[in-house]
Formats: sequence, C-alpha cells, structure tokens
Amino acid sequence: MREVLPELLPIWRAGETAGVATVVRTTRSAPRPPGAVMMVAPDGTVTGSVSGGCVEAAVYELATDVMRTGRPELQRYGISGDDAFAVGLTCGGEIEVFAEPVSRRTFPQLQAVADDIAAHRPTAVATVIAHPDPARVGRRLVLTADSADGSVGSVRADAAVIDDARGLLAAGRTAVLTYGADGQRQDAGMEVFVASHAPPPRMLIFGAIDFAAALARQGVFLGYRVTVCDARPVFATAARFPDADEVIADWPDRYLRAQAEQGEIDSRTVVCVLTHDPKFDVPVLQVALRLPQLAYVGAMGSRRTHADRLNRLREAGLTEAELRRLASPIGLDLGARTPEETAVSIAAEIIARCWGGGGRPLTEIDGRIHHDAIR
Repeated sequence: MREVLPELLPIWRAGETAGVATVVRTTRSAPRPPGAVMMVAPDGTVTGSVSGGCVEAAVYELATDVMRTGRPELQRYGISGDDAFAVGLTCGGEIEVFAEPVSRRTFPQLQAVADDIAAHRPTAVATVIAHPDPARVGRRLVLTADSADGSVGSVRADAAVIDDARGLLAAGRTAVLTYGADGQRQDAGMEVFVASHAPPPRMLIFGAIDFAAALARQGVFLGYRVTVCDARPVFATAARFPDADEVIADWPDRYLRAQAEQGEIDSRTVVCVLTHDPKFDVPVLQVALRLPQLAYVGAMGSRRTHADRLNRLREAGLTEAELRRLASPIGLDLGARTPEETAVSIAAEIIARCWGGGGRPLTEIDGRIHHDAIR
C-alpha cells in the first residue's frame, strides 16, 4: 500500500472511494511479490502495478467493479495444467489478487497507517480476504507493537490474528494466515492477509565523495533510507547529497557504533565504505564486521588497497571469519568506470547478496529466475 498512498490519501480525505487491488499470494515465477498494489481512482486513473503488465487490464476491471459495487473480491490469475484462464501470466506463475473499495467508511484507520509509515513506525494491516460469511470479507485490524484498532469479526479471531500478525510485523514479513471461521488455529475457512509495513531498510554510506552521491541515488531508487556520513564537515553537506535522507558530519566508526547501540541497525542494513583512506575505513570496518546482523558490508579500493586494509584489520584483531564478511573490492564485475556505473555495480552486488543471486547472466544458468530471500 505504501506505493499508492500519495494518490490514495487525497481521495480518502475527500470522502470518495477508490478501488485497491493487492497481490496476496504468489506461486512460482510471479512478476510482483505479495503486497504489490494497484489503485484505481474515481476518475479511472491508475497508480501502481500488480503484475508488471501481464494481467493489469483484468485487475483494472476488477478494481473498477469493486469500487462500483462496494463488494470486495478475491481473484486468481495464472495458467492451469490443462487450460489457460481467460487472462493469464506469461511467466507461468500464479497470483491471487484481493480487490476492495477503500474509503473513510471501509478503512477509517488509513490516515493513522499513513502517519506510521511516514514516521518509520512499524505497522501492519490484517485484512480478511476469504470467509464463509461474506460480511466478514474486507474486515481488518491495524496493528503496531503495542496497539490494535478494528476487528476481523470476533474477540477470538481478533486475539489470534493480533498475536500472529505481530510476529510477522516483527520479522518484516507479509503473508496470508489461515484459521477456522472463528479464528481457530490449525483449521480452515478464514484467510487473513497481513501486510507488514516495516521501516525501509537502511543504507549507510561512509565517505562524502562523488561515488557516494551516485550510490545514494541508487539506494533511494531501491527503497533504502540512505545516510551519508563523513568526518569532514566541509564535504558532508546536504547540498552535495540531495538524494540522501540524511547527511552526517561525524567520524564513521563513532557514528556506526552509536547507531548500533541505539538499536538503529538491523539485519536489512547495508554498509558501504567508500573513503579508501585507512584512517577512516579501518576503524569503521572494525565496527561493521563485528556487527552480526548487517546484511552487507562493502569497501571501495584497488586490490592493493584491499590487501593493505586486510592486513590492518588483522592487526586490529579481526578474525578470518569476520574478514570473510567483507565485500572488497566492492561491487560486481560490470566493467564500471563512472560513479554512476560503479553505483549500479555496488547495488547489483547488494541485491545478489541479499537474495542469493550468483551475479551471472541469466542466459548462462538454468532454474528459477527469482530467489527466495536469504537475509
């Protein structure tokens, strides 16, 4: 839902209704993950995507229909073993899409959800997408770590969904939960889609250089909350890094250590050290490589710089296991030369590390194109 909020909120505030279609379940090589959203406005304009093009027209009609009738609907698109659906996915996968009318009446908590997302406060929306009683479909709970608003239909069902949805929120996962009609565990009948809106992952870039400006743009494009940090205030300015969410003038190792102590680092955080200056990068790498939860730690420099850096880190007491976590020289071998090309190379390596990709051309390998997350 995050991706359509800028267009959805004005419609909601005006007291109008939009049709919102959300991918809730995928099978095989589905083009978009659970949580991908398309919104159809009252004037027929479209925001977002659920399939990258394969079934967009059909989902547009579905969202338009529920906006008109006021009745939510769960629809499946894909290819069966014997025949094709009227509209299918060319990739051979299947998706289930839940379409619902969204207005002040059907989703009174929308503004609160938007406020939490904007403030980087974890929040989850649990919506009934299937139930023997059609009146229960579309009912929802909005949850944070310590609050819950709304209901999926009964006290018993609410208790089960709140408990499980908070577990998904803590893990940053979006998924469908299955219960009996009244929330009975290990039963079937009610399906609840939990969309977890965790704060965006962080990209910490150390070194206020031209490569950092290009990487900050790439990080924002990929959905990271980007921080550029450098000990030199003359270089660490917002004017030089307009794409970064924040620019910090501080010693990199001191800043990273403080962020870790404050709980601002998690298993999705990536660290890119671009200074290739021992007095800056060795101390910050000592901190980074000893933080077990980081998703990625990379450092820029030539192979000679890398060898010298490894020796300095060993002298500082880092183990070989800790050093193996370091991606250096940083990035994949794309033949990159410019800051912008190098930023793509670094981003590509981060994606590969986080999703388990090998970095080889797809034409050279067999098997699945999409990987399951390993982070």
